[in-house]
Amino acid sequence: MRSFAYARPDTIDGAVAEMTVEPGAAYLAGGTTQVDLMKDEVLRPVRLVDITRLPLREVWSDGDALVVGALVSMEELAGHPVVAERLPLLREALLMGATPQLRHMATMGGNLLQRTRCRYFRDPSVPCNKREPGAGCGALDGFHRTHAVLGTSAHCIATHPSDAAVALLALGAEVRVRGRDGERVVPLTEFYRLPGSTPHVETALEHGELITHLEIPLLPRGARSGYLKVRDRASYEFALASVAAALVIEDGTIRRAHLAVGGLGTVPWRVPRAEELLWDAAPGEEAFAAAADAALAGAVARPDNGFKIDLGRRAVVRMLSTLAKES
Repeated sequence: MRSFAYARPDTIDGAVAEMTVEPGAAYLAGGTTQVDLMKDEVLRPVRLVDITRLPLREVWSDGDALVVGALVSMEELAGHPVVAERLPLLREALLMGATPQLRHMATMGGNLLQRTRCRYFRDPSVPCNKREPGAGCGALDGFHRTHAVLGTSAHCIATHPSDAAVALLALGAEVRVRGRDGERVVPLTEFYRLPGSTPHVETALEHGELITHLEIPLLPRGARSGYLKVRDRASYEFALASVAAALVIEDGTIRRAHLAVGGLGTVPWRVPRAEELLWDAAPGEEAFAAAADAALAGAVARPDNGFKIDLGRRAVVRMLSTLAKES
């Protein structure tokens, strides 16, 4: 691992200042995958700005939303009573997202920004446009069984790995961001960038900008929600397909629906059209199949990952059916 400069500021503005003076700088929080990527020289920051001293570890609710500091760990948030009571889909996504050891270290801000597990991105000896723009995409004609079928391009088909991001996207969460020009709020639906011809540009963040908080709308009391993760093994593994969903059912009719899928897209994938089809529909096979078709509309498969399209549809129907059966 190459040498680098190191700073450990005590204030948010100080951290932003440390980053903006050096184009090759990077923030460091839990470091659960960042350090591994540095060891493999996939990431080569010239300066690390350690943000673990910043006052971003609080969680509070204003009654309508939960506000979460970016340095709150996955485990802390999963154990929060408001999450358990009002946001079961987020709790389940957090618990399925990593081992207990990693959940205690990994921060929520870092979870949203974690890098793909594509083997071509993580191996500097093979081409990857995300790691080195213009190098090519080794996955297109290589091993791509676990790769994306939604939001792909001729330059990248890597999936986004976060489980929590899928649940947060379904809930309509936003991120507060601080940069040298002040603070702004970015809806998570606008936070992630499709690869297009620039797969190395993964988010809406400008260099030096720091996620400070997440704002998570609370589901209404009585809402039914859950997270389904389909993977090759039940132990710690990334999703082949996942579904975060919430339904409000009153008098035999769906009055409100939230739906997002993971493991299928180059970014966490919310499905507004599927949600529209569920609103005011009777919960049942017909409505759920229509929502599943909408969720996978536009999917494009490679020779070895075509199974993901049908798997994704089945996962959506299964998740919605499970919620509909809840008493």
